[in-house]
Amino acid sequence: MTTSEADAPQFDVDVDFLTGQPYPLWAQARGECPVFQTHSTMGFTDRPTFVVTRFADVERVLRDTEHISSSINAEHIGQYMGELILAMDGQEHRSYRGLVAHAFRASQLEKWDDALVRPTIERLLDGIAPLGKADLAQAITSKYPVQVICGIVGVPLEDAAQFHQWSELINGGPMHPEEGMAASRAMRDYLAPIVEDRRVNPTGDLISDLVHAEIDGQKLTDEKIYGFLRLLLPAGAETTFRVMGNALVALLTHPDVMQRVIADRSLMPAVIEETLRWETSVTQVSRCATEDLEVGGCPIPKGAAVSVITGSANRDTERFDHADEFDIDRPTANHMAFGTGQHQCLGMHLARLELRVGLDSILSRLPNLRLDPDQPPPEIMGLAFRGPESIPVLFDPS
Repeated sequence: MTTSEADAPQFDVDVDFLTGQPYPLWAQARGECPVFQTHSTMGFTDRPTFVVTRFADVERVLRDTEHISSSINAEHIGQYMGELILAMDGQEHRSYRGLVAHAFRASQLEKWDDALVRPTIERLLDGIAPLGKADLAQAITSKYPVQVICGIVGVPLEDAAQFHQWSELINGGPMHPEEGMAASRAMRDYLAPIVEDRRVNPTGDLISDLVHAEIDGQKLTDEKIYGFLRLLLPAGAETTFRVMGNALVALLTHPDVMQRVIADRSLMPAVIEETLRWETSVTQVSRCATEDLEVGGCPIPKGAAVSVITGSANRDTERFDHADEFDIDRPTANHMAFGTGQHQCLGMHLARLELRVGLDSILSRLPNLRLDPDQPPPEIMGLAFRGPESIPVLFDPS
């Protein structure tokens, strides 16, 4: 099959990257043109870019290793993170993922519950519980996940705020290249002495595991070590920070649901999974076509970029009834918040652990939690990354 750009339906995307609300546009695309070519800069690439919006098509693309590659990630975010597992395919990806996957298994992560995750959220709540009011985005969600991931990796907790700043700049590198590159260099310069120390004095943290890991008798190169760390620290900090904020907004704007969860904590997993479906923090992933193919009736030429909109798939009404609503009682069905296929998110078990422990502690430590009526209501916003900038709340001091 041969294809040309002229064969592809056009459907321009015009949503502000930081503050936009893309769901109405994605819903229109799913109904009118579920796979379309765009000339927007959302792909951050000079290749022709095709956007996939329906659940079935998203699932197909993410599971297709024969015609679809992840190598395109080296072209945009890879410039700022270095050699990435996200950009690997085939045996290279399987070998490298196998080295680090054990650290993120659910059974392995449970050891961090009492040792790191719970103490971190409790310490942060200690700082606001007596006050009776706070901005949960600034006081809790922006600090909690980055402190947890720093603890797992082996980075001093007192530098977590710096890593949060670097993480935001690296993730925003495609839009602001100079700031992204500067943050990438700064993170590597900071990590270099820690990496070198772990070569001689391993401590059991993730950096120690990485510097001593081997594939076919060969240790990882420095570029792969720093590439993984520059991926893991921003991913572990930024994505969970946003989705935890989304969960809090969902509960605070559905006080009846929040009261049910306070009374019955067995509902917490349903809250977490519904939040991940309803407002996942990362709405799209990048792939490229390794040969001519057709997705959802749309021809995609070899070499084209494919922007896979997992956030749109999670609102597909062919998959989920009343998909725009937050409903913890909906029947269980797999969502795409963590993707699927060989590149399914390594950190999904850690994210669920942090959300479960963090939300449980917040509801326990901040009685009579409610939105502050004197402050603007929180708003979840953004195109590729979604979350609230502010969550002003009141509660009974304790």
